[in-house]
Amino acid sequence: MIRAFVLYADVPDPARFGEHVELCRRVGGATFRHGLIFGAPTGEPRYRYYAEFEFPDRESFDAAAASTEFRATGVDAVAMGGSFEVFFADVD
Repeated sequence: MIRAFVLYADVPDPARFGEHVELCRRVGGATFRHGLIFGAPTGEPRYRYYAEFEFPDRESFDAAAASTEFRATGVDAVAMGGSFEVFFADVD
């Protein structure tokens, strides 16, 4: 299973993020999830919001990553503003 996940420094504006979610749900072959980061084992969490795409395998991820829909999510994330980091993981 492949996960593409995004960690946001701040909680995005809910209305604007709702528009972003609609774009994310158009990415073929993926399940999209998101939510508030409410804590950390020690102290305040470094990030405040989490989003992820889950793909069943590397082939699905590669196909989605080459799509205009997936690229549109990145462009839109930048347009929303704010600080975020993106990571890709192969999860057993």
